[in-house]
Formats: sequence, C-alpha cells, structure tokens
Amino acid sequence: MAGTTLDELTGRYLVPGTVQSPTFEEDTEWVPVIDGIDYFAQVSELLDRAGPGDSFFATGLQIESDMDLTGRRRGEPGYRPLTELLAAKASAGVDVRLLLTAAVFSGSVPLVKIGPFRANVFAALAFREHESMRGRALLDWSGAGIGCHHQKMVVLHVDGELTAFVGGLDLSANRYDAEPHDRLSIGDERWGWHDGAVRLRGPAAARVWEVYRARWREAASLPAREVWFPPARREVMNPEPYLHDLPPAPPVEPRSAPGTAVQVLRSFRPWKIDQWFALYRRHWDVLPRHGVHEVYHALATAIRGAQHYIYLEDQYFYEMPGGRRAFRLYGLLRDAAARGVRVVLVCSGRKDPADAGVNKFRRRVTGDIQRGVVDQLAPADRGNVMMHRIEGLTVHTKLMLVDDVFASVGSANFFSRSMRGTDTELSTVLVTTGDHVRDLRVRLWAEHLRAPLTDELRPSLEDIDLAIGIWHPHWLPADSPAGSWRTAGYPAGFAPAERVLVPVGPWPEPSPRPLRRALQAGTRLSKPQ
Repeated sequence: MAGTTLDELTGRYLVPGTVQSPTFEEDTEWVPVIDGIDYFAQVSELLDRAGPGDSFFATGLQIESDMDLTGRRRGEPGYRPLTELLAAKASAGVDVRLLLTAAVFSGSVPLVKIGPFRANVFAALAFREHESMRGRALLDWSGAGIGCHHQKMVVLHVDGELTAFVGGLDLSANRYDAEPHDRLSIGDERWGWHDGAVRLRGPAAARVWEVYRARWREAASLPAREVWFPPARREVMNPEPYLHDLPPAPPVEPRSAPGTAVQVLRSFRPWKIDQWFALYRRHWDVLPRHGVHEVYHALATAIRGAQHYIYLEDQYFYEMPGGRRAFRLYGLLRDAAARGVRVVLVCSGRKDPADAGVNKFRRRVTGDIQRGVVDQLAPADRGNVMMHRIEGLTVHTKLMLVDDVFASVGSANFFSRSMRGTDTELSTVLVTTGDHVRDLRVRLWAEHLRAPLTDELRPSLEDIDLAIGIWHPHWLPADSPAGSWRTAGYPAGFAPAERVLVPVGPWPEPSPRPLRRALQAGTRLSKPQ
C-alpha cells in the first residue's frame, strides 16, 4: 500500500498495544521460517553454539526425546537424540528447560491415547534419566480439562543474543520436511508436512521469554499428580527437586527494523486448573486471572481492516469441542467478502496421522465455512471466497496474510477453540510499510504452485492483481492471457513441476459443474499452444 505510514497501518490492522501485549515499533527483527528443515537447522545452529551461562527453553504440544534436529534417524551415522544433546548442554552449564504438555486423564492413564500426552510422559522420563536434566523437564497439565497447552516456542540466549521462535512446529521428527514435500509417506502413499514459524530478535524476543517464564512458574506450582504404569507402579508427574523459578529476560538491544510493528499474542482461558467438575477450579498464579484473548482480537481487527485480500492457511477450518460462538471469526470473513475482499483458504489434503478418522479429506468446503461464510453471502458475493486443498500434504501452518501489509504466524488455529483459549496459544503479528509480507506471500504461493521462483516469474507473483488469479480465474485482470497460472508459460517463467492445488469451492449456483470442471482441469499440466 504505497504511501501508507506505519501509524496508519497500526491504526487499521493492529489492536492498540497494552502493558500485557505491547507493540514493538521498528526495534524487532521478524523473519519467517517456512517448513521444518530450515526451522530445525536454525535451532540446531544456535544450540550447537550454546555454552556456560546460555539458555535453551522449549515447549510444544509434543517433544520427542529421540528426535535428531539434523533429521538423522536411529541407526544412521551421526544420529544424536535430543536427550543426549540437551543433557550434554545442561552438563556444560546451559540452562535447559522443557515444558511438555500433559493432561489429567490421557497423561496418566495408559489406555487413553487422545493426543500425544501419554507419549510426553515417557519423553519426560527419558530426559530425566540424565542427571543433568533432572528438574528441567516439567509436565504441564494446567488449563482447561478439554483443552491442552498448544503454544510452540523455542527461546535461546546464546553469546549474549536472544532469539525466539514462535510458530506451529513441534520438536518432532515427522515435521522435518520441506518443498516439494516428498520425504515422508503414509504406507505406500506420499505425505508431506507444511509448517512455519517466525524468528524474533530484539525486544519482542524478550516478550516471548516472559511468556515462557510465566508458563514455567505456573507449571512449577501445580499440585502433585501421579502417573500410572501398569501393572501397579505409580509415579509423581513432576518429582522434586526441580527448578521452581526462571529469571527475567536478559537485557536485549533493539534491532533496526524500519517500517515495522510487531506484537506477541496469547490465548488463555481463565482457569489454571479446570478439571474434576467445578470443585477444583483455581485461577492462574502469574497469568491474568480472567484469561486473555489477544490472538482473537488481533485477527478480528486485521480482517475488519482488510481492503484487498485475506489469505489463510490452517489445518482445520472447522469447529472442534471447546470453542464458543462468540469467538468465531467466520462472520468477519463473510463481511470482508461482502465488501469485495478476496478470501483465500488453503488447507490440508491429508490429515495429521495422529488425528482419528479417514486420512484423506473430501474435496469440498468445510461445513463451518459453508454455513458461516458462504451461505450468509448474497449470491453475487460468493465468488469472492475460494478454498483449496493441497494433495498429499498436511497444512499445519496457522497463518494469515492481509493486503501485503499484515501477517500473523503462530500456534493458533482459526477455530474458536484456539481463539477462546481452550487450547493455550501463542502467535506473533507484523504490519509493515516494506516488503516483508509480500515476500512471504510470494514464497508461499510459489511453493504451493510447485513453480521454481525464478527472476522471470517473481515479478508476476509480486503483482498481487495478477497473482490473486492463482486462486480463481475470475479474479485475473481482464487483460491476462487465457490460461494464466493454469498453463505452463503463462505468465512468463511459470513452469510448475507438478500440480497439487485442488480447488474445492464454493461453487456458484445453480450450475456449479462447468466452473468446477474448468478449475479442476487446471490441476493438470498443459503446454502452451
């Protein structure tokens, strides 16, 4: 948006900063990291350098004790599991801390296999087998009984520099993937994992440290809980002695970041303990007593401010138990489409194997998007919404881009369960007068097109008026050649190695079939005549 000032952008797309959720203007480096191979390489490089007096903190839905950050597998030369790596670092004087998500029932009962909670119990035991790691790996079962701690962050203080990673990536081996997503498989069928995060340096990284510090202090003050190991052994989830406190963030120098504003945002329900019916409720000790919904308010504000396009990547786009209608964002997407904003939704062709049910998704718009967005629009406005799935891929990113000036990346899914804080979440948002968001969009769209991002192709992807036609042929400029983004060579430099984007609707009524056939025919390569 040429000529727009940073103040105008923050006023339009951001919620005003507060003491609990400040806005960091022009002092924080915000760098997107796309897909696991690059993410783990950056974490590994920093961790390798860590020495006495440095710090490494991590949390996520799942932390695999036997994961190798370089992608090696057990039995391969050079394989080094996290247990050995982190134990060696702790022995060398690095302050290593791990928060592993647990739950009262599925974390302690052997036959209850909902989520990775039971696996995290065994991961904690594996870390604690090393003397240097005892008291440094805590199981955190606080929060809503139906929810979980879903925040994913890694914080490193190395050589006097603080770096924080916030996103959707867990420290798990099957996240080790990158374009063209052909390393992994489910049985004999191809499967990939698309994900992302943001690397922060500067004062916003110190904010992430403080979020982790609050989580650690809350987990360390939980009452004792036991884990059952058949046939009759029981053990305390977090046996003493362990570290009960974490020092405040170290001093952080600002990083030059002209034309940018960054926020670090949380989702929490009000209760630290919300299990065993209503008899055992306890408010947080350190976190705000009434919970926080910063992610919800940030996304709602950006959607309301959208003028040209909203681009969303998410694993679900449908509701799950634990949400609440007041925190649903579908109505705001509907309002945006009604005022002419193009809404692009990109989601999985394959489920996360950890999720129950059929692994392949149907090629249709999810019911909540259909009912909450499409069906609420006038027929003339329904063409402003388009959903795509990516074949053979789990889209695990939780990402929103708006108008090439706003970006949100984090752990929060689009459903109201995350917005409400039933699952605790952490995301970071950026507005910029520069090219940060445009460049991220170009990189993502080139990846999903499976088209090499050459100097010849880049200008066409940077031109949002032309590039938006990737998602719907009716959105192309009137002077665009027929077949643009659907035929190799149109535009210049467009040479996809394969086609994996599958449009799934919504389709116009009353005769959707011709357009559906035309769009889905574009999933096959054809040469220019």
